Amino acid sequence: MRCYLHAFLLCVLFTFFSLLYVFNQLASTLEDRDDWELKEQGTPDRSSHDGGHLLRKMPGLTGLRDREGLDRCKSLSVSYWDPYWRLPADVCGVNCLLESSLRERAGSAVKEHNDGRSHLAVVACGPRLEETLTMLKSAVLLSKNPLHFYIFAEDDLHDSFRNALDSWPRTVQTKFNFTIYPITFPKENAREWKKLFKPCASQRLFLPLILKEVDSLLYVDTDILFLQPVEDIWALLSQFNSSQLAAMAPEHEEPRIGWYNRFARHPYYGKTGINSGVMLMNMTRLREKFFQNDMTTVALRWEEILMPLLQKYKLNITWGDQDLLNIIFHHNPESLFVFPCQWNYRPDHCIYGSNCQQAEQEGVFILHGNRGVYHDDKQPAFRAVYEAIQKYPFGENMETSLLRPLEASLQTTTNTYCGRASHLFTKKLKQSIMSVQQEVTRRR
Repeated sequence: MRCYLHAFLLCVLFTFFSLLYVFNQLASTLEDRDDWELKEQGTPDRSSHDGGHLLRKMPGLTGLRDREGLDRCKSLSVSYWDPYWRLPADVCGVNCLLESSLRERAGSAVKEHNDGRSHLAVVACGPRLEETLTMLKSAVLLSKNPLHFYIFAEDDLHDSFRNALDSWPRTVQTKFNFTIYPITFPKENAREWKKLFKPCASQRLFLPLILKEVDSLLYVDTDILFLQPVEDIWALLSQFNSSQLAAMAPEHEEPRIGWYNRFARHPYYGKTGINSGVMLMNMTRLREKFFQNDMTTVALRWEEILMPLLQKYKLNITWGDQDLLNIIFHHNPESLFVFPCQWNYRPDHCIYGSNCQQAEQEGVFILHGNRGVYHDDKQPAFRAVYEAIQKYPFGENMETSLLRPLEASLQTTTNTYCGRASHLFTKKLKQSIMSVQQEVTRRR
């Protein structure tokens, strides 16, 4: 009987101490989690730390964060199982799934632009001054709402941009404001980013991190021409659902001539990929989003994901930053709003025969003259539109001094596939010009 009693007492003691250990571990875990949440909410005062203990997360002083305050994996072994990338400093390699779900819930409410302006950004390097000014001119000519231009350019172009825009008539200058910025990349990898694809093209990836006070932004390449008011594409922001944070057009409509689905050596969005020449962004959401990826189970912020992606795929990408955007939205398709090809109409939509159905029905809204077609004779229809806008004198009647000369020039291009579709170039432009002319007449 005593043996059974001793065994029973031992079992009771063992159970008691086991429960005590479990509760102790649970309390410790909850305390660590509370500490982590506090650290996530703020950063220690940088003035009280030596610079050697600060960790750079992004360009500028705002990118410096205290290493000790971020290291939640102190004395733990973290395995970097993929040689192409490194975990961000504020991500613990332990319990990645738990952290990912906690980080995903940490968003805040989305702000709205209430200033009535459309915010337009462009990046210009090398011999792109005149092309960029023509793009800005097309935006100003057709828009009724005020605009703000964010011009990122090499230092030697700043005075040229400023002098050109300041020389426009006062009546035109009242329609827009502009700010000129230097080309800015993270210092640690500036050379690599600058040479990616075209000079400075990858600057667009860092706009959400540089323009931190800007809620939403329309980025366009320098070879864009607006054939209807900028506020029309700006209005697409109101069509975003709660998870969408950017909008772009497909790279191709016809898979048989698609590039990504035939040649890409990396993930891409949808069936044929996306083209980033016209990119509408809710940058507040973009800055707050934690992006799924194929490098780790941890969802990463925008500033955390860019360099690891480049390191992993730099030998496999052809179109630079556009390829990186395709990879990101391949893994986060719910975050992308896809608008039709008429908002980003390129030579590919007509050189093999017309393959943009929406443009055939409603006309071209935004013309994208990639491949240098504004400056050679390969696609004279595209060049005709560019030269008509470039040569138009401010203040003249747009119907007689822009539209009619353009229609006459397009008549000489009907020997080309794109020339045969040139009526699509003027369909929406004609409506936009008539609307502007009516507004001018009304004001008189």
